[in-house]
Amino acid sequence: QRQVVESGGGLVQSGGSLRLSCVVSGHIFSTLVLGWYRQAPGKQRELVAGITPAGRLHYIDDVQGRFVVSRDNAERTMYLQMDSLKPEDTAVYYCNILSGNLWTGTRAMWDWGQGTQVTVSS
Repeated sequence: QRQVVESGGGLVQSGGSLRLSCVVSGHIFSTLVLGWYRQAPGKQRELVAGITPAGRLHYIDDVQGRFVVSRDNAERTMYLQMDSLKPEDTAVYYCNILSGNLWTGTRAMWDWGQGTQVTVSS
């Protein structure tokens, strides 16, 4: 069964930190290109960070230097460490498997989970 389960969201003040987790089942985890998406109210879902099996990282400019994506293959888990959070980071955060490590044009491959809510107060 192909499934992703996100957790770790919550309410935090501006400047605070959160660590999100994504547990993946249904595939050989170490071979997957993984990504974190977010969707703010009234906006489209966007890819914000990704990691390849070799550990190559991708971030959008808006989160560069503040977010760190990592993976633990033994635990079949991807993480997103979010520091210096801003109100504009408020969104539902989702994880998914990516179609490739060319970030332009990459797409989510699996069904979406319910995500985890991140709310940053000002």
